[in-house]
Amino acid sequence: MRQELSIDPKRAALILIDLQEEQRHDPYYVVPDLNGVLANARRLLDAARANGVRVVHVAYKRDFTAVPRRPFEPVTAEGRPTFSDVSSPLTAICSEVGPSVGETVIEKNDASAFCTGELEPLLRDSGVDWVIVAGVWTEACVAATVRDAIPRGFRVLLVKDACGSGTTAMHQAGILNLANRLNGGAITTAETACRLIAGEVGDVWVAEKQVPILFTFADAERHYDAL
Repeated sequence: MRQELSIDPKRAALILIDLQEEQRHDPYYVVPDLNGVLANARRLLDAARANGVRVVHVAYKRDFTAVPRRPFEPVTAEGRPTFSDVSSPLTAICSEVGPSVGETVIEKNDASAFCTGELEPLLRDSGVDWVIVAGVWTEACVAATVRDAIPRGFRVLLVKDACGSGTTAMHQAGILNLANRLNGGAITTAETACRLIAGEVGDVWVAEKQVPILFTFADAERHYDAL
């Protein structure tokens, strides 16, 4: 259901997940309309900087020297990671949303932004209640971060048009699956999120019960548009 929401910018943090050149140039991991995702993420970033909201940039950099290869983890013929290899220049954060001096950058070896152990204390020390989440891929690293945030007591504002995945269907299904279990959180667009970051009131979607959306292949897009 839809309702009005306001958040305290001083108790919020913007988390940008894996917005890296790999998603633009690697044919196996290209995100359709990444430019649109980056443009909306940039709007969030500008709003956060203008309103004193803490910004955290997260980048997936798979480094076997830091975290050894896991059982069944695929590798290249040379024994390197098949994606987000720490030695690849494509792991660089896209310039459109690159970090400024003083902004936190977390490099991770797993899906969730919480996996390194540094994000949670950083948020708690800053008095953060709300985490504003954007990035890629929706059903993978974004979802893992959201699912880790909720049991830690953080409320999640998921910005659906500042996220993306390998296909539109994967992205929409990922958002809908998160909507079904987004306890204490909300889903919105970049336009509304920017108003909230500025301390204004915005109209957002919140779940009125557990698993409120039973979607099918035929009607998923309709449900997604209603969020």
